[in-house]
Amino acid sequence: MVHVAMAGDVAEAEELQEILRNAGIDSSIEQSPEEDAVSVLVPEGELETAQDAIEALTEPDELISEP
Repeated sequence: MVHVAMAGDVAEAEELQEILRNAGIDSSIEQSPEEDAVSVLVPEGELETAQDAIEALTEPDELISEP
């Protein structure tokens, strides 16, 4: 699994997971103990498709950080 996006909290990460699920992409979330943010992870082979799905279904002013 590789990093596709960084969410500000678990609720935001779950919203991103829902976008990915609707696009047929498996994902998981991982919160680092030392960080407040939550990473959204996808299989490496789905990374580009996942990025496209997130970009297509989120507002341009929302912050989606890439690695």
